[in-house]
Amino acid sequence: MAGPSPSPHKPRRKAKRAVNGESSLSTRRQPSAQTPSFPLEAFLWSARGSVSQWELLPLILMIAGLFRWAAGLWGYSGFEKPPLFGDYEAQRHWMEITTNLPVSQWYFHDLQWWGLDYPPLTAYHSWLCGKIGSLVDPSWFALYASRGLHSPALKIFMRATVVVSEYLIYVPAVVVFVRRFSRLSGVPTWTASVALVAILMQPATILIDHVHFQYNTVMLGFVVASISSMLAGRYLWSAVFFVGALGFKQMALYYAFSVFAYLLGRCAFPVNIPRLVAVGAVTTVSFAILLLPLIVGTLNDVRRGIDARPDLKGHRPPLPLFADLAGNLDTGAFYYPVVEQLVQMLHRVFPFARGLFEDKVANFWCALNVMVKLRKYPSDLLQRGALFATFASIVPPNLILFFRPRKLLLPLAFTTTAWGFFLFSYQVHEKSVLLPLMPMTLLLAGGQGLGKNTRAWVGFANILGCWTMFPLLQRVDLKVPYMVLTLLWAYLLGLPPTSLSAYFQEGSSLWGQWATAFIHGSFYLAMALWHVFEAAVTPPPDKPDLWVVINVGLGAGGFFLCYLWCLGSLVLESGILPKSWGSKRDKTKMQ
Repeated sequence: MAGPSPSPHKPRRKAKRAVNGESSLSTRRQPSAQTPSFPLEAFLWSARGSVSQWELLPLILMIAGLFRWAAGLWGYSGFEKPPLFGDYEAQRHWMEITTNLPVSQWYFHDLQWWGLDYPPLTAYHSWLCGKIGSLVDPSWFALYASRGLHSPALKIFMRATVVVSEYLIYVPAVVVFVRRFSRLSGVPTWTASVALVAILMQPATILIDHVHFQYNTVMLGFVVASISSMLAGRYLWSAVFFVGALGFKQMALYYAFSVFAYLLGRCAFPVNIPRLVAVGAVTTVSFAILLLPLIVGTLNDVRRGIDARPDLKGHRPPLPLFADLAGNLDTGAFYYPVVEQLVQMLHRVFPFARGLFEDKVANFWCALNVMVKLRKYPSDLLQRGALFATFASIVPPNLILFFRPRKLLLPLAFTTTAWGFFLFSYQVHEKSVLLPLMPMTLLLAGGQGLGKNTRAWVGFANILGCWTMFPLLQRVDLKVPYMVLTLLWAYLLGLPPTSLSAYFQEGSSLWGQWATAFIHGSFYLAMALWHVFEAAVTPPPDKPDLWVVINVGLGAGGFFLCYLWCLGSLVLESGILPKSWGSKRDKTKMQ
């Protein structure tokens, strides 16, 4: 049973042997005998022991920012591709409608042209960016007239909003997390700095947010801040930050079960009713504050006589999620417009009507669809199947986290849960792979993070994730940044296809090392051959999506292996197995 929550303010502790008997990177050998193990370590070698973290941190942040801005020099989703263009136009359009339309019309306006389909915090973020951009050039966000606009000055502004948003939320959250998690794991400061660079240079995040164009790091930053608050024992702040993540993108639900399991476990072992009540109250209040501008804006529009659905004249059919409820409500009541607004927001945020999947994604359902055409089955049946499979995959890690609410288990539990959602849940997109990749990459900051085994699996997941997104990036002519950023990250961490240094280490099972090398090597070889054939061989006319289908199947198989590795690691780290099943663990370190 876990003891009482420790104070969030702890004195600085000396580096200690990492958990599970494997020492951290910088404590395995005597300093005089140390040599860099992989290129990223070599690049920062001169700063080892002679430069403080506060001198090194600005350099790390400048390097990470430079790569982000340089990646943004390429094109983006939908560049010069009418009629709807792409994600860039969607984000710009949301800035357009939130700054020009009444609040009550945000979720109703012209849904055929990139209708707003994210939670309210995204709308507020779009409003703020749009207001700032309108001060520079009002034509960028002129209603209707600005559709499809892609001037160089606007591109610079839009790229800057992504970088600034990331450096205000995601980057500080990652820096604080690495600092806390590395200390908890007994990792020296310089080794933690190496891990920080590797995390900030994660290629999938840069490719999607800074090249393809999105704001995923805002949501991911709130999640990292929530996990970091758990490490510090600040559970109320953890709840606030996670509500912020859910309020920005509904995909944060991938982590909801892990947040719930850990916080509930901390309230149950030992029983702490005041903490449970406080977490519930803070969560409720945070959601209320999140929705308040939308509710107040809607009521204000009603007072001014503004119709939320001006395109409808006369008969107003009930909203899709509203049919059964609408008949029991007084349409003339003061609360009716608010209920209608919230129902529409939920309908836009959770698009069940779109089906099990819209595009080919490397998850279980798309891979299964190659053999069994799922679209012929009723939507309700598919929804229930996805719900059952998702729960079956996420219950084991969260039961472990509930009964063993230990801080060092958090990244593994979050990763395993997110892999379960990605592989089996409803309406998954290619970019959703960022959600399991984020906490899995955070493992690099742990006691074994830069050791060969963890580095090999984290690297494998990230490179495979980038590879599965290649068809998406190829459609918008982003093959070059894909190749450069993915191979650069592989080189820096000593990963295939640039190096095999992440495999075969002393003190580990030889059979296990050979098995890992064989499995990963088979996938890396298949990915390389796929690129060769995809570029050189035209698929037969009756199978135009052949290469994409192979990408989906191979990617789904690799991701399932990542899920199993994370779940297995979580089981071993939790200590729930008999000691005879693994090495003895110092439970005092598994806080």
